Parts: sequence; C-alpha cells; structure tokens
Amino acid sequence: MRRGDRASGSVRSLRAGTDEIGKKVVKEASEVWMAAEHEGCERTAQEIAQLLYHVQGADVLATSLRPEDVYRHL
Repeated sequence: MRRGDRASGSVRSLRAGTDEIGKKVVKEASEVWMAAEHEGCERTAQEIAQLLYHVQGADVLATSLRPEDVYRHL
C-alpha cells in the first residue's frame, strides 16, 4: 500500500475509521471460518492471510498500537 493512495482499499478503510475496519475484520474472520469448513487448506490459508493483513495493518494503524504491543499478549 502506498501512503495516501486514494485507490487503495486499505487507505479508504483507515480514513473511514475503526467502525469500518471492524466490519472488515469481522467479514474476513467469517471467510476464514467458511473456508475452513468448506474450501480446504489452501483457501483457508489465503483467508487467514487476509484477516491478519487487516488486523495488523488497519486496526494497528487506526489505534496507534505497535505490533509489539499486541505480540506481548501472545
């Protein structure tokens, strides 16, 4: 993602705020679940990657958290 690239979905999410980001995270989490139930390992891995991207990228940036702030709880 290029900073400020208006065409980027991630930039649009960040500008929309945590409510929109939360909706995207919930959507991606449900897609992980459905892929695990019905679509096999490869598709599940793809969906998990998308979920991690949105959680790490958008949520962490939107809340000013650093990844290490989250990782210390793992």
